[in-house]
Amino acid sequence: MPSTTSMTAVPETGTAGPRTWAAVLALAAATFSVVTTEMLPVGLLTPLGTGLRVSAGTAGLAVTLPGLVAAASAPLLPVAARRTDRRTVLCALLLLLTAANVLSALAPHIAVLLFARALVGVCIGGVWAIAAGLGPRLLPAHRAGRATALIFSGIAVASVLGVPAGTFLGSLAGWRWAFAALTVVTLTVTAALFLLLPPLPPETPVGLGTFARLLRTPAVGRGLLAIALLVTGHFTAYTYVRPILDRTPGLGAGTVSALLLGYGLAGIAGTFAGGAFAARAPRRALIVIAAGLGAVVLLLIPAAGSLVVPTALLVLWGLAYGGVSVSAQNLLSAAAPRAREAGSALFAGVFNTAIALGAFTGGRTADALGPAAVLGVGGGLALLALPALLSAGTRRPDSAGERGSRE
Repeated sequence: MPSTTSMTAVPETGTAGPRTWAAVLALAAATFSVVTTEMLPVGLLTPLGTGLRVSAGTAGLAVTLPGLVAAASAPLLPVAARRTDRRTVLCALLLLLTAANVLSALAPHIAVLLFARALVGVCIGGVWAIAAGLGPRLLPAHRAGRATALIFSGIAVASVLGVPAGTFLGSLAGWRWAFAALTVVTLTVTAALFLLLPPLPPETPVGLGTFARLLRTPAVGRGLLAIALLVTGHFTAYTYVRPILDRTPGLGAGTVSALLLGYGLAGIAGTFAGGAFAARAPRRALIVIAAGLGAVVLLLIPAAGSLVVPTALLVLWGLAYGGVSVSAQNLLSAAAPRAREAGSALFAGVFNTAIALGAFTGGRTADALGPAAVLGVGGGLALLALPALLSAGTRRPDSAGERGSRE
């Protein structure tokens, strides 16, 4: 691990004034921007395919490609920008995201759109690798968990507000205007990051050898395995939640939309609840989340005959999944307190790979065995995360970040 000397060379920025919290909000806006940009084509696939004269399957590459690029770029970007101030890197990534949205809005051909979406993937991987671990650098230890939860809340808010708003605008004015609107959002967020973030020199330059050392740390390796299983299980089931809900008698499209909104709102609550729990005991928080998420998904299999039970289970699902990202980030920060950025980069790479793998697994399972089997596989994968978590002791750093104890 990097030496304590390299850690203490970083200037202290951990104050808790209004400007600091505004900087944390700007980071939350950055995560909101990248997730909204990443997922927006989900709601625009039909008009996008029609406008570019391609099939729905080809248009779907606009969703798949950014995740794959993000998985590869997350660990590479901190290495490439190893000595660059992190405020500068984040502003550059948001400017690149702005350019990618402009290119998407103007794309005359699917090849141009896919190039723009590959740039989006670079931004996703880079923002998550750098922004996810900045809470402890901006605020004192006793408030760092709340700051991390706020940064990660951009994910849930993007699902509840960003993507539906973009989809609605696309239905009114066309899909190109949805990307144009995102251009304004990302440019505004870039300005906010530049004005509100303090200088953030890298704590320790990240090299490829840093990742190898982290992966040899049992708490990190087992934690990443657990995260991969949990996220793959979630997306195996959730990618096909609509046909699963359609099994419920008398459940119309409007009710399904309301249920998914309830899921998203529960996810926001879960982010903050999970963040508060994980700030004290990240491994225990993820154990509770994995057990709860796996059980809820499996219980949906026999619950298709009524409306009340699936509704309650879907809300519990959102509550549990909302805590995954922030708890996982806290787990990795506790396991490697002197290599937070490298841990965040590995986390972002594993997370995005698991999203793609989950969607692929769910699709193959649904085609071969039907929606109920998707729930069985998804819930089973989530529960398989438990043995890895139970065997992964983590270090909880004290306020100086130099000593640790077993959780």
